[in-house]
Amino acid sequence: MTRKDPVRSRIILFALTGALTVSVAACAPGAAEPASSGSSDAGHGAVAGAEEVAEPQLGLTSIDSDGTVRHLDLLDESVTDIGEVSVPGALTTDGRYLFAQTGGGIEIVDSGVWTWDHVDHFHYYRADPGVLGSVPGEGTAAVATTNLSTTGGTGISFAGSGDAVLLDTQALSKGEISESFRIEREPHEGVVVPVGSFALVTEAADGVGASVRGYTADGEETGLEEPCVAPAGTITTRVGAVIGCQDGALLAHVDGDELQVERIPYPAGTTAAPAQSFDNREGRPTVAALAGSEGIWMLDTRARSWTLLPSPAPLVHVTAVDDEDGHVLALAQDGRVLVLNGDDGSVLAETAPLVAESLSSGAAPTLIADQHRAYLSAPAEHRLYEIDYADAARIARTFETATEPAFVAETGR
Repeated sequence: MTRKDPVRSRIILFALTGALTVSVAACAPGAAEPASSGSSDAGHGAVAGAEEVAEPQLGLTSIDSDGTVRHLDLLDESVTDIGEVSVPGALTTDGRYLFAQTGGGIEIVDSGVWTWDHVDHFHYYRADPGVLGSVPGEGTAAVATTNLSTTGGTGISFAGSGDAVLLDTQALSKGEISESFRIEREPHEGVVVPVGSFALVTEAADGVGASVRGYTADGEETGLEEPCVAPAGTITTRVGAVIGCQDGALLAHVDGDELQVERIPYPAGTTAAPAQSFDNREGRPTVAALAGSEGIWMLDTRARSWTLLPSPAPLVHVTAVDDEDGHVLALAQDGRVLVLNGDDGSVLAETAPLVAESLSSGAAPTLIADQHRAYLSAPAEHRLYEIDYADAARIARTFETATEPAFVAETGR
């Protein structure tokens, strides 16, 4: 037994192919127990082929540079080999499914763990994981999800062919890949964003995104169209779906049976670069984005307002925790994770340069925030870090990996 801080540590070895060696600086939570079946509303929340359990089945699902998919259970620290995909170039998740961009399109992995958000309460599930198949397409793919594991849709915009695709998430939950629609457009860097039973699809002029158009889930136009020059970045919050535009953001939601879109312009007189991507703790109303090298954009979708925070250092990524303390997490260019005050951008805590080798070699670390911890992948260092951002950015656990975790997603959330 070793001692890294006043909390006891232990070393656990996994004798699996590509196993992880885990150094633990804080006791892991116990394994989940099946939920009681004695509910008064028997059958509520039941999902065929899945086991309902009493707590979130949180894990880190990773794809290495060769396409091998593994799942690390953060409850009992076991590792499962799920399968293989083609060599990945990017990864998106909705908390259950992984959408890996490959040379032929998008390949989809079911992590087998997810949370069903019923707004006023949650259900937690686990089922058999697996590689489901692929969605063909050409060029860079932008993927947008609703963060709902069994309902809604998943949008894919292929820049090379221009194809706009909406997948049926209900079909995915049955292991089937079903396209609700595939619309031919002028090729461009755009998005397809699911919004309830609708979707917003970008349209181009001379190869550049110029507007968004509303569609029903079966591909019929709704008549809604809004300008959106150079669309970049999308995220779904508790309030609605966000699409970044050159002059601000569009916020989309469903009111009754009607698709609604509101414009949230950048503050008058701003010279900061527009947001290119957004990130936050899943579902929360406030999101963060880099404002080029000038600062950090904070978008409060509930208040329909932007705030520009100063950058305490050159940054490569930011994400809004949006907790009671308003924490913002940032990954600095020198490999440190910074815990920031969301009101003024001041540094509350920081780690050592954990991913300096990855950043200097061109590998892309992933920084993820959830309600209690942050997770950082270090591809070149062959590590995954669990960080207690509310406790002086303390490293709670370190997971050594036998292969390079090129892309990592937190699943079960």
